[in-house]
Amino acid sequence: MNGAESLIRTLIASGVDTCFTNPGTSEIHLVAALDRIPKMRCVLGLFEGVVTGAADGYARMAEKPACTLLHLGPGLGNGLANLHNARRAQVPIVNVVGQHAISHLCHDTPLTSDIEAIARPFCHWVRTSEAPADIGRDAAAAITAARTAPGYIATLVVPADVAWSNGGVVATATPAPRSPMPSTKAIERAAAMLRSGLPTAILMSGNALYGKGLAAAGSIAAASHATLLAPYPIARLERGVGIPKVARINYVLEQAVDQLKEFRQLILVGSAAPVAYFAYPGKNSVLTSPDCEIHTLARSGEDYVGALEALEPALSVRRREPSTEKPERPSLPYGPITLPGLAAVVGALLPENAIVADESMTSGRGMMAETRGAPPHDWLGNTGGSIGIALPLAVGAAVACPSRRVLCLSADGSGMYTLQALWNMAREGLNITTVIFANRDYAVLKREFSYLSAGEPGPRALDMFEIGRPDLDWVQLGKGMGVPSTRVNSLEGFAKALREGFESEGPTLIEVPL
Repeated sequence: MNGAESLIRTLIASGVDTCFTNPGTSEIHLVAALDRIPKMRCVLGLFEGVVTGAADGYARMAEKPACTLLHLGPGLGNGLANLHNARRAQVPIVNVVGQHAISHLCHDTPLTSDIEAIARPFCHWVRTSEAPADIGRDAAAAITAARTAPGYIATLVVPADVAWSNGGVVATATPAPRSPMPSTKAIERAAAMLRSGLPTAILMSGNALYGKGLAAAGSIAAASHATLLAPYPIARLERGVGIPKVARINYVLEQAVDQLKEFRQLILVGSAAPVAYFAYPGKNSVLTSPDCEIHTLARSGEDYVGALEALEPALSVRRREPSTEKPERPSLPYGPITLPGLAAVVGALLPENAIVADESMTSGRGMMAETRGAPPHDWLGNTGGSIGIALPLAVGAAVACPSRRVLCLSADGSGMYTLQALWNMAREGLNITTVIFANRDYAVLKREFSYLSAGEPGPRALDMFEIGRPDLDWVQLGKGMGVPSTRVNSLEGFAKALREGFESEGPTLIEVPL
């Protein structure tokens, strides 16, 4: 058995059975091993940013790592923006990056680079395998590192001669260490705060925002009248009718400050204290009131679900009965396209158990409000602020959950970063409905320009914010990648296209001119 086969067999033996790939010459023996070992599902991406973004979406929904296969330092470099987002999402990913044969490195050929140095700022664990006998053990260690709470990115560099040489040994990843419980003191303090009667919010992230964690948080909120909050950069939020309501902190600084001003106590579960995305002249970056006491119940990597469940007996909480609520959807609007109207259409038609991958930027600010009463669904957001995540995120989520409908909401500017993901949707036959909000602007930058006291943007500045001349034609772009695509010009047209997308087998794309 060569090193490449031992790597793939180790991944499969440890439950890593999906690989998002964009390989090159240095990875040929890894590709050959994948060809001989069919238990690993391989999904080719045409750009490494799609590969890493899809691995992120997969991990958020499958709650286990996928692996990526990337070509040398430049291939890893192309995927770094969405690895940045994945790191901020705190999801597990195992990157396998090819390297030149060890004997070839002395020649300093054009693709030679310091791969470990490229990886370290974006990865928690980095190692280069030095011999075929090491590669299985190293892969197992990478998987264990990735699975360590709250979810880490591990990168294993595999020289070509280590892959092609015999002597590989299959290993099995050891179980990741259990997440430690917060201290009794931290739990008791949180319980006392919730009993105090002061206006209190609980700011949560990770698995506190879905499943057992959110169920416990909902019972605590019902008993204590606390408000449940999520950071603006959410990885995954379960929501909809019958699900405990969680308010997302607003992106706009002044709106977030107004949203949080009433709270005198803030309890953190896996989250940092809320601050603005950027600094602004003369404005405070801290979003909470100076009078707000902030207490950390569970730090990053601690047991968020266990911490919330430990609060329940301290508050004499009774678990919520299963909900009998019915969806409260907005009525379908008619007439010219407006942003509130588009949000109402999505709220009226979103299917039960859908997954929403949202990077709609300024065009989608009303989407979450209009879908609060929709049937239960999951909402995935941009966690790291690096745009170009929605389309590959939707691909990964759809691969992880093939029986669920995925709605991808993307601005046109951010969609252009990773539009190759449309090809993946068609090639894999994924049930994804993509909505492109085509305002032909980096509209958020126009707003930020005014915030930074730089005056009104002149023609040269506007030329850096506007993406027309020529206008992008998303219908042609979608069709060119094999995705049935349409452009709508009214709210009733949007409703018809959205309904047809949800009912179709395979992907569709809807361009909405704004």
